[in-house]
Amino acid sequence: MKALFKTYPKASRFVLALILFVLVLFISGLTNKGFIKEYIPYVSPVLLFVVTWLLYKTEGKTLASIGLNFSLKNLWFLPLGVGIGMVALFGATYLKALYLGESFEMASSIDYSTLLLAFYFILPQVATEEFLFRGYLFKKTIEVSNVIVANIIFSILFMLIHVLDENVLQQRGLIILLVVSIPVGHLLFATALLKSKTLWFPIGLHLGNNWATRHLISNTNDSNSIFYLTEINTFETWTPFIMFLVIFNGFFLVVTYVIWKWDNIILLFK
Repeated sequence: MKALFKTYPKASRFVLALILFVLVLFISGLTNKGFIKEYIPYVSPVLLFVVTWLLYKTEGKTLASIGLNFSLKNLWFLPLGVGIGMVALFGATYLKALYLGESFEMASSIDYSTLLLAFYFILPQVATEEFLFRGYLFKKTIEVSNVIVANIIFSILFMLIHVLDENVLQQRGLIILLVVSIPVGHLLFATALLKSKTLWFPIGLHLGNNWATRHLISNTNDSNSIFYLTEINTFETWTPFIMFLVIFNGFFLVVTYVIWKWDNIILLFK
């Protein structure tokens, strides 16, 4: 093994990372059941955290290489990301609603305990995805190729895990939505990582976006979301559906651009 690392250091570590990540997912699949799944769904992200630490340790590095240490400089990107993720989803949904003639309404009752508890259960899912698609493997792919190649590869992989689902594959419109939207999401999260140099930022963005999708705005007036939509468009023709894709994803691309250029934007106000 040592000889292999000396001869092909990057390739051998990449293969090792793949093996370890697959092993983590296998172990998580075996353990994420019953009590653990219902109350402590953190096996996968914790193991991926340990594996990422181990992989960097083999290179004589620390988790600071991906900004996963617990310094305040990096940790503040987590709540910042949550806030931006919520705003991005709200803004994109609001513009979509304006175009389609949908209306925003405040829920008649709100179960705040459910809304807060949702962060606890959504966090392990998004953290797992960030470790897999914007973590060690993503950074190593950039090192052996470039950012463009890495983004293409991991946006496709990220999209496929959402599309290759039995329920999704039965709905043509949903397939198209995910094929377009998920790569845009990857670009947002990857840009956040590269700009901030910490994985806490995309984890926060992902958490805020996913939480907002379920609990900030929904299609029904129940206690599990703050707002709900009325007069929902069912897309009987392709034109409004295509325009919805352009408007919704266009807003996320604007947010991505702002994150990429925020140093220049801040200078404008100084």
